[in-house]
Amino acid sequence: MELIILLFIAVQATFAGAELIGKVPPQLHTPLMSGSNAISGIAIVGALLAVGESGDNIMITIVGTIAIIFATINVVGGYLVTDRMLKMFKKKK
Repeated sequence: MELIILLFIAVQATFAGAELIGKVPPQLHTPLMSGSNAISGIAIVGALLAVGESGDNIMITIVGTIAIIFATINVVGGYLVTDRMLKMFKKKK
């Protein structure tokens, strides 16, 4: 039952996040991405702590590892997109 509740929360968070990001105007995308990178960095730390304290529980280890992978992809991708957008504002020689 606990797994079903956690999956329900994850699905609801996914839909809410997609709806929120979809309504952001392009001018605010870069500042929002920077904030998202900071939050994902916190998620990485939390997932590392969860995996480290999981002991013999294989399910926590698997879910924590997946969380680490996705949060890392989000951080790296966010910084790449932010860097690319900031390069658009540099003066060309």
